[in-house]
Amino acid sequence: MKKLLSAFMLLGLILLLAACNGDASGTSSENSSGSDGGSAEGFTDKPINVIVSYAAGGGTDTGARILLPYVEEELGVDINVINKPGGGGWVGWTELANADPDGYTIGYINTPNLMTGYLDPKYNRDQSLDSFTPIANHVTDPGAIAIRPNDDRFSNVEELMEYAKENELTATSTGAGSDDHYASLKLNDKFGTKFKAVHNSGAADSRAAVLGGHVDVLFANVGELASLHKDGEVKIVAVMSKEKSPFLEDVPTLGESGYEDVFSWSARGLAAPAGIDEEKLEILRAAFEKGIKNEEQIEKMGEMGLQVEYLDGEDYDQLLKEDEDGVKALSDLMGW
Repeated sequence: MKKLLSAFMLLGLILLLAACNGDASGTSSENSSGSDGGSAEGFTDKPINVIVSYAAGGGTDTGARILLPYVEEELGVDINVINKPGGGGWVGWTELANADPDGYTIGYINTPNLMTGYLDPKYNRDQSLDSFTPIANHVTDPGAIAIRPNDDRFSNVEELMEYAKENELTATSTGAGSDDHYASLKLNDKFGTKFKAVHNSGAADSRAAVLGGHVDVLFANVGELASLHKDGEVKIVAVMSKEKSPFLEDVPTLGESGYEDVFSWSARGLAAPAGIDEEKLEILRAAFEKGIKNEEQIEKMGEMGLQVEYLDGEDYDQLLKEDEDGVKALSDLMGW
């Protein structure tokens, strides 16, 4: 009996010492479990959802579906595209901002549309750039102006602009305060044209509206129109960038056509909700850097007219702040 009691006492002492050592070293089961949700241990071990705040078939959606298989290879898990169109992008961006910052929900953010949604006072949104943590920029896509090839009112940008000075023309937009919307407003302001925006949920709807004869002029991005232009379905009459697009060598810039100092573009990159663990963020940034810099991915993007411009998290953050300043400068045109 005494021997049995001594054995129990010895076992208790061993267990007590083990528990104390665990506490002292910070490796107890409680501390190592990652119960606060912030630990990067085991990340990534399940699929990642990427929110695209526009309908399937647009430039952002197309670019995402080209890129993400390469990022999957780096992370070793499936990545799902979740389309959340509406509200000029803010259906998806609201969901992204409110998501658990665990690294498993990230999304594309588009400028200048993103900034419009929280700078426009009528929306009274609580979100800002601080609601998101930049991962990397993927694409910088210049604006383009296109018409129906069989439109007998105008056949080039000069004829279009002169006609629009005398006649109201409807023009597509992917939402109030989108880059497409700003483009037509800036032309109206500088050259006295009479473009009237018709807002759609995405570039695919905009294309359908023009091709169906319901809207006069197609304002979109090069990546959304290049293949249609080459196939003869639409005619791009001008690119709204400082230099010609490498994908549209036959198309002049607005400046070359005599309409200077009006530019338009959309920067598209990846972001996580604010508050993501730094280790998880670095894992995502490293994977997206490799994916975006992959030469095969860049070639495929080029075939779709999408211009890859990788920026790391810090540089991308700076770009977002500059684009925010650009939207603030347009507040008078928007009536804010």
